[in-house]
Amino acid sequence: MDNGLAPREAWPGLMDRAQAGDREAYTQLLRAIVPVIRAIVRKQIADGVLVDDVIQDVLLTVHRVRHTYDPACPFLPWLMAIAQARTIDALRKRGRHRQRESDDESAFEVACENTPEQAEREDELTLILDQLPSRQRQIVEHVHLQEMSLAEAAMRNNLSIAAVKSLLHRALTNLRRMGANHGRS
Repeated sequence: MDNGLAPREAWPGLMDRAQAGDREAYTQLLRAIVPVIRAIVRKQIADGVLVDDVIQDVLLTVHRVRHTYDPACPFLPWLMAIAQARTIDALRKRGRHRQRESDDESAFEVACENTPEQAEREDELTLILDQLPSRQRQIVEHVHLQEMSLAEAAMRNNLSIAAVKSLLHRALTNLRRMGANHGRS
């Protein structure tokens, strides 16, 4: 079935062209990834309005950190990491907002309804990242979770941008390898 969207296999090439300034390739890529982002976000958020907000946030994040993507690597794990981080951020923000709305105990319980699931996902992410060497973990946290630019991460870690890219590439390779090994067990 041809839905007019670029197939997943084409995404790394589209991002490579987008990084080189090809606006048409970037537009094709963004159109193709929205349904995937929606599916990822909907697994954790039921509120349709919040889902749409998170999708927009993911697209903005992809735009901001597109320079960190290595077209020689699979695109989907990179996108999923961003979508997951933005989803968790939205759930945390919503929880804090609800807590401020009312000091009432019942309002606090409603705000914390999803806390066990959120905590489980955060624990899982922490366990996965803990398996990386410390420098790789720091770079992943700085670039993908804290959304630092490569230059900011380099400065923070007293490294060159090339070293940050190398560490990030090795970290993502290790994460993919861990994911593949996890899928076999």
